[in-house]
Amino acid sequence: MIHGVRPAFRSLQMALSIGAVLAGGVFFSQTLSQANAAAVMNQLQPTKEQALVTRQLSVLMDRVHYLNQPLDAMMSLRILDGYLDSLDPDHSLFLQSDVDEFHAKYGSTLGTLMKQGKLEPAFEIFSRFRIRQQGYMDYVLAQLDNPPSLHQQDRLNTDREKAPFFATVKEQQQFWQQSLVSQLISMTLAKQEEQAKQAAVKANPTLAQGQELSAPQEGSPVDTLKKRYRRQAEQIQRLKNDRVLEQFLNAALAAYDPHSNYFAPVEAMEMNRQTTLQLEGIGVSIRPDKSNDDYTRIETIVEGGPASKSGQVRAGDRIIGVAQDGEAMVDVVGWPSSEIVGLIRGPRGTKVTLKLLATGASSNQSRLVTLTRDIIQEEDAGIRTRVISVPRSDKTWRIGVMDIPSFYLNYRARREGNSYRSVSEDTANAIATLQSQSIDGMVIDLRNNPGGSLEEVAKMLGMFIKSGPVVQIRDGNGAVNVYMDPDKGHQLYAGPMIVMVNLASASASEIFSAAIQDYQRGLIIGSTTTGKGTAQVQLDSLAYGQATLTQRKFYRITGGSTQNKGVIPDIPLISIYDEDLGERKAKNALKWDTISTSPYQRAGNFVPYLPQLLAASKQRVAQDPQFGFLAEMKTIADANKDRKVLSLDIDTRRKELLDTEAKTLAAENQRRLKTGQPAYANWESYQAALEAQSEARAKMKTAQRPELPEDEAFVNEAAEVLIDGVQLTSGQPVSVPKGKPVVLPAPPAQTSQMSSGSGMRE
Repeated sequence: MIHGVRPAFRSLQMALSIGAVLAGGVFFSQTLSQANAAAVMNQLQPTKEQALVTRQLSVLMDRVHYLNQPLDAMMSLRILDGYLDSLDPDHSLFLQSDVDEFHAKYGSTLGTLMKQGKLEPAFEIFSRFRIRQQGYMDYVLAQLDNPPSLHQQDRLNTDREKAPFFATVKEQQQFWQQSLVSQLISMTLAKQEEQAKQAAVKANPTLAQGQELSAPQEGSPVDTLKKRYRRQAEQIQRLKNDRVLEQFLNAALAAYDPHSNYFAPVEAMEMNRQTTLQLEGIGVSIRPDKSNDDYTRIETIVEGGPASKSGQVRAGDRIIGVAQDGEAMVDVVGWPSSEIVGLIRGPRGTKVTLKLLATGASSNQSRLVTLTRDIIQEEDAGIRTRVISVPRSDKTWRIGVMDIPSFYLNYRARREGNSYRSVSEDTANAIATLQSQSIDGMVIDLRNNPGGSLEEVAKMLGMFIKSGPVVQIRDGNGAVNVYMDPDKGHQLYAGPMIVMVNLASASASEIFSAAIQDYQRGLIIGSTTTGKGTAQVQLDSLAYGQATLTQRKFYRITGGSTQNKGVIPDIPLISIYDEDLGERKAKNALKWDTISTSPYQRAGNFVPYLPQLLAASKQRVAQDPQFGFLAEMKTIADANKDRKVLSLDIDTRRKELLDTEAKTLAAENQRRLKTGQPAYANWESYQAALEAQSEARAKMKTAQRPELPEDEAFVNEAAEVLIDGVQLTSGQPVSVPKGKPVVLPAPPAQTSQMSSGSGMRE
């Protein structure tokens, strides 16, 4: 299996850390009393199952990872530093003395201890982390009893990823004080803006578009922070030892590469859900209650799921308790939604009881509903198709659009002989559906597609090419296996096609787009892909939980890897993502390299026409208000990203905020005026409209949500490029899009048809 989904604990901190994020993303620590420290340290201990899975993974890392890197003293130190960084990414929790102590004790021996199944070092370090985190909360709560001034001359440096750990508590406290001021400034400004938005909606109720908008949080920013940190203290006490295991084993695996991951049982269930498009639960979606963030409410109910069939669960109900079958009810008021989801989900056939409170009901009017978990297919998460019309001077073209969210396959169901769902089968049906609607071409949308099954992507490529290799795979010993089109020359779709990609297109998406590009079967349009050119084996028979381990690396049929570099589009469009998302910025990412070319027969040749296609696309994009809006928004975002130092004077921060808002509003209003819509009167009106739109869309099924205009601009441009390509490669004169005059450069001196010729493209 190729997995492109990065688990939440890779990109976010653990639950106990989330609430400590400041405007600059900084985390903190302090020291508890000795009594409290001992109590915290004694709470979490590794189990025999966790020790066993640690031994299993250690052997696998040591012997069968693609890098062939032994788990020696060098890797021990890398794992230790990675673990400390994963707990304290901004180096503001641990003291330097903590780091020195752990280096001395475990710097060269951690790998050996892991192979022995000894998790005591991981739990010892984590216990120190919890002490520091709890100590920080104690410090902040004490400071909030006498809140600091929000008019200070100091500035907060938020870029601490590579900063040294603090040497003394005094240095930490100075930093914490600055960070607390920054938090209060951010929350004060946010509260003022929320109040202004509410006033705008009250003066003009139509801004809410009939939706229930969030109300300002009750209490002052000081009160809100006190409540937040007290809640975090409760979360710390609820932590399970699986959290420690996940954090540590993922730090160990990340020392080898970014895509080897460990999943404790609850996280494994989530991973399986993403790769099979099904979950085992009760069929509800939940979110924090807007009127009171202590509560989590049921937002939607999946038709045909256990909650829907019971007739006892209603949208709007608040979940105040959860009980597993035969166990005591757990009060979940104040719990984050992610933790409540973990309690509700579970294996098929098991029971869970919810304690529900209807909207407007008092706490003594709750009711209990017992449901039996079942498998719930996520129909909305599969392939979606539609046909768009593109008017040109010669005719109105009909372009089929196929949105592929992932290369999913329920391999467990297949292995067990049960009926299962796969992306290749859904693609075959989607092709038939689109062709029945007399399309002139097809756009395959792989934007935000994180990858999936290698077997599935090979099958899908066979639907678009006649025959030949589709990808090359090399293992850690250098052996190369060439995956061939498996359908013996059967081609379901031979018409014109475009593949859309972006920075969030990864893994199997890159295999698909690279093969289409190398065969010259179609054009690739969008932005450079993630660059995840590694393949992971799925380890689902471990003693405890599941894992993925990088064992292979894949290469284009031309010989170049997609690893690190990604797939570069033929026709580039603006990238809306931060480049930090890509493999090129990931720690310990494998390098780009090449192997020999695998012989193949090219299906066409777009290369001579690329100058004309690029010129036409650039002219259209320059005239498109949606692309103009996105370009301006990216400029604003990049400017804010580069701001690593924050003023601790609220007036200065307010001025900076108002400047950003003014630029954003101007960009939005320019877009609206160019598309025949009235401009927003002010920032508050704009924010109310955005929230109303978000609320309305959240209540719709995925297939029912209208496309956002800035998102649809990419699809429309892909369709325009496809039509240009068809006309150019067939020797026809390029017709001018209605209302969009485009001047093309001179045609190439030598022409080559899309459907003829052979050769290879590097």
